[in-house]
Amino acid sequence: MSDHVYNVLFLCTGNSARSILAEAMLAKDGKGRFQAFSAGSQPKPDVNPLALQVLRETDYPTEGMRSKSWDEFAAPGAPIMDFVFTVCDNAAGEVCPYWPGQPVTAHWGIEDPAAVEGSEMERKAAFVTAQRYLKNRISAFLALPMTSLDQVSLAARVREIGQQAGATSARPEVA
Repeated sequence: MSDHVYNVLFLCTGNSARSILAEAMLAKDGKGRFQAFSAGSQPKPDVNPLALQVLRETDYPTEGMRSKSWDEFAAPGAPIMDFVFTVCDNAAGEVCPYWPGQPVTAHWGIEDPAAVEGSEMERKAAFVTAQRYLKNRISAFLALPMTSLDQVSLAARVREIGQQAGATSARPEVA
């Protein structure tokens, strides 16, 4: 087994909900095989409180979670990403920064739980649903035989993962 720790960046426009959920889940479920990051093209001032609540209630880490700009990860000295996943359709359609190292990219679009209006219970249910869809994708990603797949096969597999239940778009990513 390889000792390589893979760097994974989850992108969304606001970096306050879906990308935060994905970062926290991969950080824990990746058990040291993956270093998870998240960022947004237009980050919100704060992480959505319901994202943090759902993470805490499902025993995922929330300490240190903050909305951040994707510029942090395109700057000199930033970690080199092995994978970059967009989790919202808006971020997938934006012109992203140049990511050194030619990471494998894919679009894992999930409906925005922060856009749901209604009662507290309805809004929280949207976050729980988004977390479930992201958890399924992350579980499939963690099960990939990273060291035995060539770059082309790996790219195809992570794109297939993005088409699982709950996918918002079949269009190719542009990250």
